[in-house]
Amino acid sequence: MGDSLRPPQRLGKYRLERLLGRTLYSSVFQAWDTVEGVRVALKVPHQQWLSTEVLEDFRREVRLAARLNFHPHILPLKNAEFIDGQFVIAYPLGERTLADRLQRRMSLATAVHFAEQMIGAVAHAHKHRVIHCDIKPENFILFPGNVLRLTDFGIAKVAYQTLRASGSGTVGYVAPEQAMGRPSFYSDVFSLGLIFYRMLTGVLPEWPYRWPLPGLERLRRRAHPELIQFLQRALSIDPKKRFADAQVMLRALQRLKPRLLRHARRRNPGELAGPDWRQVRTRQFLRRYGSVLETRYQCSACQGPVSEPMLACPWCGKPRTVHGGGTRFPLACPRCQRGLKADWRYCPWCYGPGFVPATSRNYSDRRYVARCGSPTCKRKELMAFMRYCPWCNRKVRRKWKIPGSQERCPACGWGVLSEYWSFCPWCAKALGTG
Repeated sequence: MGDSLRPPQRLGKYRLERLLGRTLYSSVFQAWDTVEGVRVALKVPHQQWLSTEVLEDFRREVRLAARLNFHPHILPLKNAEFIDGQFVIAYPLGERTLADRLQRRMSLATAVHFAEQMIGAVAHAHKHRVIHCDIKPENFILFPGNVLRLTDFGIAKVAYQTLRASGSGTVGYVAPEQAMGRPSFYSDVFSLGLIFYRMLTGVLPEWPYRWPLPGLERLRRRAHPELIQFLQRALSIDPKKRFADAQVMLRALQRLKPRLLRHARRRNPGELAGPDWRQVRTRQFLRRYGSVLETRYQCSACQGPVSEPMLACPWCGKPRTVHGGGTRFPLACPRCQRGLKADWRYCPWCYGPGFVPATSRNYSDRRYVARCGSPTCKRKELMAFMRYCPWCNRKVRRKWKIPGSQERCPACGWGVLSEYWSFCPWCAKALGTG
């Protein structure tokens, strides 16, 4: 029974480690996948509530998650199956929830960064005609690099020409019309607006949501007037005065974002200022090497820029065995969370068993810059900083260089930039420089 499971009990290949949370219908555990060698979050319905109707709700959640799986800010589904008669859903394990993060002060820049990710995830769902219906901080999971991912589509509704639902959702973040059983895309917009408002002010508005809302004076001291108008539109009592859906809301925020951050720098110069090394050294690094190395992600410890293939943060040395920051590839390796192309047979970033390719089609890619040295390898193409051939799994002997630099790590021989880095990102050895 789902509510009687206790660590270190086993569920098939999963060994339960600790309880993360419990609701009326299910429990969520941190578990160790003994086959893949990674930690996961397991959602296990309570057996005594598992009627045919409830089980169908969980199946619907799985299908919706699978449908929306390849967005960087939606929590991907790893697995869903019956184990010893128990229905089990496995997801990647994050660091904490947005609700946990809200216990500490948040800069305007961080709030805007989070809001863009949240709205982007819901916009992807709306694009596929899915209304989440339970937008709340607990359903956004925080991963390394300040990456948020939306989860829990358990009460989501698929919108067709008409939409019917009971007043589902979490009290405190539910739009007024959803509380009366009429959820819509507008309802998700309202919930997103409430979370964004709370991130900026530290206050969660309550019914009847009349302006001026509590915390508005603090918001006026921090934020550009257009951001206040943005929130006022999102939190309108009349649904038709809100953004039509999260896609429209996302475009509006992205248009505003440069002005919001410039305004914050002028009004609160200390709020967006980082340590000196980020102001000077990191900015110069990104200008010279950011696009070459594709440093799109941030270290979860020091917020320094990192790229997907790096096994350690070059700024602080923190290991990056698991990437966990999303990927621009269509698929992700279940072991290291780095990107995969659909026609690869093996993960080129970590060593392990192969995969059944998602397609038999061969895809070209301008990122292929070298060739595998194995005479028996049929495809041979390699991307920069691959450790293993994605076609034959042979270890790559090439010592990758960084374009524009001749410097190499004394330990592993791969390219480094000791002018900027303190550690080798490929082998994690200290470079002996500050």
